[in-house]
Amino acid sequence: MNQAATAKIGTMWGKSYVATPGGIMVPPESPIAKPEDLAGVEIAVGYHSGSHFTTIQALEACIPRAAIELKFVDSIWARVDVAVDRNVAATSVWGLTYQVLDQLGFRKIVDTSFMIGFMFPGHVEPAAIEKYMNALKRAQMDLDLAPEKYKRYYLNEIPQRYRSMVDVRRFSTGERIVFLPYTQATYERTQAWLHDRALFDEKPSLDYAASVAA
Repeated sequence: MNQAATAKIGTMWGKSYVATPGGIMVPPESPIAKPEDLAGVEIAVGYHSGSHFTTIQALEACIPRAAIELKFVDSIWARVDVAVDRNVAATSVWGLTYQVLDQLGFRKIVDTSFMIGFMFPGHVEPAAIEKYMNALKRAQMDLDLAPEKYKRYYLNEIPQRYRSMVDVRRFSTGERIVFLPYTQATYERTQAWLHDRALFDEKPSLDYAASVAA
């Protein structure tokens, strides 16, 4: 979202973000037991996605950057497919897919929880976004207070092929909206991190005001 905002694909919302659980997961029978075991092992991620960047970020604290091997797999549910079919040794998932693999017995080797920004088309008025975010704030309170009422809606987001394999009543509330600012310092640190690793060809943008509606 940060990089997309610099490319003027949309405008980031600077007054809140989502915190999502995530992890690099392996099958229950895998011999991989610790982060160091992932050196040289292909890990399924989405190209230029949260799983791509957070996998690098998490593993850099454990193994040399040159030892991180990524396999780009298109969609987030495709990464569940290749994990379940044992077509990759490890896969990086987040949010609902993380909870599905966890319930299917997959083990988390490294935590990759991360922040997700909100983005809106540039023509949307800030007042309209404020109304939308206020509605999300009320919804978040309802989820915090009585999550058992709403977990059944997870089934709407799970592909049919996995619905009979999991019990959504056992899921946590998962992703959570955090109503704190996505600050200029956060924006600039993210830009610096991305471009220090040459993950984009474009030069880093430090124009927070042009990219984020704060």
